[in-house]
Amino acid sequence: MFRENNIEWAPVLKMLCGNEKYLDYILTLGPEQVCDARLGNLKTIKKLAPHKETIYIKPPAKKIIPDIIRFADVSFNTEYITIKWLSKEAVKQDKIHRVIIMIELGDLREGIMGEDLIDFYQKVFELPNIEVVGIGSNLNCLSGVMPSKDKLIQLSLYEQLIEAKFGKKIIGVSGGSSVMVPLLMKGLVPKGVNHFRIGETLFFGVDLFENETIENMKDDVFLLHSEIIEITEKPAIPYGEMEANPSGETFEIDESEFGTLQKRAILDIGLLDITKIEFLKAVDPELSFIGASSDMLVLNVTDTQKEYKVGDVVTFKMTYMGALGVMNSNYIEKRLID
Repeated sequence: MFRENNIEWAPVLKMLCGNEKYLDYILTLGPEQVCDARLGNLKTIKKLAPHKETIYIKPPAKKIIPDIIRFADVSFNTEYITIKWLSKEAVKQDKIHRVIIMIELGDLREGIMGEDLIDFYQKVFELPNIEVVGIGSNLNCLSGVMPSKDKLIQLSLYEQLIEAKFGKKIIGVSGGSSVMVPLLMKGLVPKGVNHFRIGETLFFGVDLFENETIENMKDDVFLLHSEIIEITEKPAIPYGEMEANPSGETFEIDESEFGTLQKRAILDIGLLDITKIEFLKAVDPELSFIGASSDMLVLNVTDTQKEYKVGDVVTFKMTYMGALGVMNSNYIEKRLID
């Protein structure tokens, strides 16, 4: 799809959390550029595939500037002082560091304001060992502002304005992330936008406008498996004096359930691994969540057709954020199954 639209794209690999087994597999598939927001992951990528172009997709912190120059070929930036530090370090390491300037389009995360664009670029163009290779934007990452054709046209116009003002070619207009894919499928991405950064849709096949799986893609590339460590019939309603649990949640009593019993299964994972139970969806649709603590997850298995027992494995699909938590957990074993 990107090839047909003359668009370059790079996979965003932060979800793999530096896992060498997974990274090695992805890197062999052929992407020339790879993106990540964690410097440690870029170090691993450069170790596995030194020739790959690495893009650090958030403004760098001052303390990591030397390693940004070592391990990131390109970085996203919004502060002149940061680019000045990058310039100084690039001179010291005798490298040319490329930057993409992020522009605010309404989601109010990173990005310089449009009215500051010309003055900002004028100062950056004067810095040694810095090459401005693109402009970019992020939407739907903080405030939930969705992309539109008008916003992407605005981004393209910024690029044209800079080129006309300074007589310098801006190679890339990095229009955004997975949330932009549905617009591309509908032909609503202007031709000036020529670069995408794709993570969630690549790994989960999701259309983020409709919240459903794109045709011919898969939503089960990542699966979480966990073993049942207890299964017991218990009262449906807790008993005793009650306060908020360690997560700050207060259990609401449904008086109609007094005296009823519930078959509960406890799994060998918890919030330390999954962050939120809302990020998981059991493959068995008859299972439902009761709750979770730091190390255990409790399911209602009362109405299931399958006779679950201790030692059985329950399988879950995950959202992008759910998989991020699982991949970042040192307590979860990761396997690559071909």
